[in-house]
Amino acid sequence: MTFFLLIFPPLLAALIATLVRPYRAFVGWIGAWLSLISLGAALTIAAQVVNGQTPLWGFKIEYLNLEDVLRADSLSALIMVCVAGVASLALFLSPGLGRQQITNPHWGELAYAPNQLRRYHVFINLFIAAMLMAVSANNVGVMWITIEATTVFSAFIIPLKLNRASIEASWKYILICSVGIALAFVGTVLGYFDFVTLSGRAENALNWTVLLATAPTLHPEVMRLAFVFLLIGYGTKAGIAPMHTWKPDAYGESPAPLTALMASSLFAVAMYALLRWKAVADATLGAGYTDSLFIALGLLSLTIAAFSVVLATDYKRMFAYSSIEHTGLMCLGFALGPLGTFAALLHLVNHTAAKSLMFFLVDNIEHKYRSPLIERTRGLLKTMPWTGAIFAFGLMTLIGLPPGGIFITEFALFRAGFALHHPWLMGAALALLAVVFVSFINHLNKMLYGVPAADDINMERPVEKFSWRLALLLIPVALLVTLGLTLPAPLATLINQSVAILSKP
Repeated sequence: MTFFLLIFPPLLAALIATLVRPYRAFVGWIGAWLSLISLGAALTIAAQVVNGQTPLWGFKIEYLNLEDVLRADSLSALIMVCVAGVASLALFLSPGLGRQQITNPHWGELAYAPNQLRRYHVFINLFIAAMLMAVSANNVGVMWITIEATTVFSAFIIPLKLNRASIEASWKYILICSVGIALAFVGTVLGYFDFVTLSGRAENALNWTVLLATAPTLHPEVMRLAFVFLLIGYGTKAGIAPMHTWKPDAYGESPAPLTALMASSLFAVAMYALLRWKAVADATLGAGYTDSLFIALGLLSLTIAAFSVVLATDYKRMFAYSSIEHTGLMCLGFALGPLGTFAALLHLVNHTAAKSLMFFLVDNIEHKYRSPLIERTRGLLKTMPWTGAIFAFGLMTLIGLPPGGIFITEFALFRAGFALHHPWLMGAALALLAVVFVSFINHLNKMLYGVPAADDINMERPVEKFSWRLALLLIPVALLVTLGLTLPAPLATLINQSVAILSKP
């Protein structure tokens, strides 16, 4: 029943948005309120896991045993809460919840035609449902199908404005991610046939729990090849360099709620799939092989991101490069044993909150200044005092300054690296982070201060006042500050249990 309450609400919201023609504002509100049911179900599942239970859902018929089609352990529950939390925030901050946002010439770029809003609310809810299904599925084949579905659903929303740049970004995203997910399919098939060769045909051969249990007996040569395909495939969805090239374009053209979901939740789901297969590969090969690949790609991601941020002129693309930077950091963490894995998982939670916060703020800034260019965004604290203040906090959190939680996770990650005697690796990573730090501070100063040109400001938008939309953004702010000061016991339990799953010999 809990899994039903997790996945069905976004499907119902998509159905309502499909049936109501033309689009009406109440459709968006229904989807937003339904998302709270999914969030409640995700929190319930997480609470059950913390208490030592393993929620399952499935069915059994005469010749088919599918009693654990859906299964939640601590790792899936952790990602599930991240996805459901950002999804709920995204739907409450989506376009089309007010009448003035539907084809109103006095509301600037916030206005969309009813058919655009209907398409948006149909596919963003399907996108959310696919992500929740991906982290709930015990079967790695179902996980692959649902992650592929996220590509299809989100590709319909990227070109919501239907201009040349957005259509090009959508096609680039489809082509690169489809090739990547096809390679992940090859890796999945290799793992399945290796299992079948050793154990014979079994109805549950693609269940992650079965694969993990039989992993020590699988052929090492096959698993090495399979994991390379899986790393490239799911690494493309996660935006690990050099498979990251779709990110700047897609993030730059997507509506803010979709960008927030892609930068935080979709990334978390792709990393979840990689970690599931990393655990299987480690049980077959030992951790050294996968750790070496993660370190190499993590360091490459950090390098590309650091120098891309230096040259950034567009703040939306700048935050896309920031996502690649944090992807690299987490890859390093997952290759640094249990201590590094703990730090990386906690970093993933902090990154989910921080990056979704930043893209919602970036949307406010772009509509006020009518441009995503850094050089045309001046005097942010004067023109948008609330957005500017929260923006400054979020950006400083992303670069690892206290009291944000990312300061703690980066400290823990580097501590794990030095404890495992990787001084050169940690030194290189620290140098690259210093480049990112200086670049972000430079860009932040340009945006916060100075006097904006009169023609750079959208005068049709009223002077910013504190609103319920800004109040919602204080939720991730509060979470980031809390995680910078303390670690709640339920979250610590979830992460410790997840580390135990991923670090099994």
